[in-house]
Amino acid sequence: MLAYTYVGKEDFRLLEKPRPHTVDDGDAVVHVTLASVCTSDLHIMHGFVPRAVPGITVGHEAVGIVESVGRNVRKVKPGDRVSINVETFCGECFFCRRGAVNNCTLPDGGWAMGCRIDGMQAEYVRVPHADCGLTVIPDGVSDKAALLAGDILATGYWAAKISDIEEGSDVLVIGAGPTGICCALCALLKNPKRVFICDIDDARLRFVQQHYPALTPLRSSETLAAVRSACRHGGADSVIEAAGSPDTFRLAWEAARPNATVTVVAMYDDAQTLPLPEMYGKNLTFRTGGVDGCDAAEILALISGGRLDVRALVTHEFPLSRADEAYALFSSRADGVMKVALDCTR
Repeated sequence: MLAYTYVGKEDFRLLEKPRPHTVDDGDAVVHVTLASVCTSDLHIMHGFVPRAVPGITVGHEAVGIVESVGRNVRKVKPGDRVSINVETFCGECFFCRRGAVNNCTLPDGGWAMGCRIDGMQAEYVRVPHADCGLTVIPDGVSDKAALLAGDILATGYWAAKISDIEEGSDVLVIGAGPTGICCALCALLKNPKRVFICDIDDARLRFVQQHYPALTPLRSSETLAAVRSACRHGGADSVIEAAGSPDTFRLAWEAARPNATVTVVAMYDDAQTLPLPEMYGKNLTFRTGGVDGCDAAEILALISGGRLDVRALVTHEFPLSRADEAYALFSSRADGVMKVALDCTR
């Protein structure tokens, strides 16, 4: 089968690999129909993910059809159309029982697929702990509509869940890329007064205006003054940082009101520093880290019920055989690209 593979730093290749099969009784093998290209894949490509293992198939966001299952798998069966979770987890350890599945204690727990074990930008993928890692897609929900449920929509849902968003509050999301937009749309589910979303890219702000008019777009250079003026207590009640630069990291805490919650979901190329003397007295709560992706059923139900729709984010599609072109476009941010889908059936 064809599989897009991390060979080494700055070296991804489309290779022929053996088709996977179940190894453990909790495994499933999925025939991938659509996979996406993610910024985290670019971080691997550029050498910013030290735990990524050369030789693995990349990709951690996909949908497909169950091909086969191990004898202990109960929740899915061959023929089911499924969303594949970004994380593998047991559901039983100390962290999993508390919903912190990113910290599952199993050797292949957390973000493993497409990083430490073979991932989803391939014709087939083995999914460990399939009862936790696969969710049946409801009838009437297309592959394209469900594609982002396993990772960036899971990130947005998790970010909104941990950001202490109250009804009638003001929320600021920093970064109007795909992850930021997913965070903003999930924040809307909490019935805030407003959700501001800012970016340095005017094209992305126009995209927000065109497709998601319930959001309030702002240029990054205007955000601090605008939020301090518009919000009742001198800043946003909740801030979600989804951009990942030193400037956006600083903006996140500067734009927050005293005693606000700042949630950092961005991945950074370099370490960031909290300027504690400047921040003293703001009494902020910071929440950071990788997504706990255990809400796939709820997310797919929201999609099925018409309350979440991110199909517009999938702006381009390529066959898997043209993965090099897909990555080049995605990394260039040309042609209005947001998310790129790979059709793994061709």
